[in-house]
Amino acid sequence: MAKSVVLVIEDEAKIVELIRVYLERYGYKVIAAADGQEGVRLARQQQPDLVLLDLNLPGIDGLDVCKTLRDESPIPIIMVTARDELEDRLVGLEMGADDYITKPFSPREMVARVRAVLRRASRDVGKKEKVSAGNLCIDFVRHEARCGNKMLSLSPTEFGILSVLAQNPGRVYSRLQLLDLVQGEAYEGYERTVDAHVKNLRQKLAAAAPGSVCHIATVRGVGYKFEVDGVE
Repeated sequence: MAKSVVLVIEDEAKIVELIRVYLERYGYKVIAAADGQEGVRLARQQQPDLVLLDLNLPGIDGLDVCKTLRDESPIPIIMVTARDELEDRLVGLEMGADDYITKPFSPREMVARVRAVLRRASRDVGKKEKVSAGNLCIDFVRHEARCGNKMLSLSPTEFGILSVLAQNPGRVYSRLQLLDLVQGEAYEGYERTVDAHVKNLRQKLAAAAPGSVCHIATVRGVGYKFEVDGVE
């Protein structure tokens, strides 16, 4: 079986080597870039299975790299950042990153997150081949989602959250439940990252079909649910 390839975009050589040692120990192949421009080039050339992306990069900032990669493909992206402010992390998630790790990080946690993100990117969230709700159609075989007549460009995490919600319109899911169903693991303290992914989904649904009958509703103090206007 071919090894999953992880692209590490990080300018600190010691951190790159630490990541390489642990990921290779668990059977991953690691390629690395020391700046954003080289990282984008390698991502296009090598087509890795996942990107570990530092936000503080020389030249092209990590957030710009994230936006460029996300505009071009649904490749899973995990941000690695020394920034402690929640707002910085949410900006990255809103640009399409799937998860984040804050420096200094535990190598074991890093491996666990890589495995979790790859696992949810490679599996179908539901057992059905297709799910339709209102003017939304999700094709699990093709890993595609359409709203109206337009294809939605979704990250693996966004696709997973939308799939869970759309399969059970009206059912309320807490943030931790969504993390558990989409990632296979729920990390307390990270449940607020679901808010950023839901914000992205709302914007993409609205852009694809203005006035769409489908939307994600907030249930204050509980979580989120998928609603189709006119359907009780």
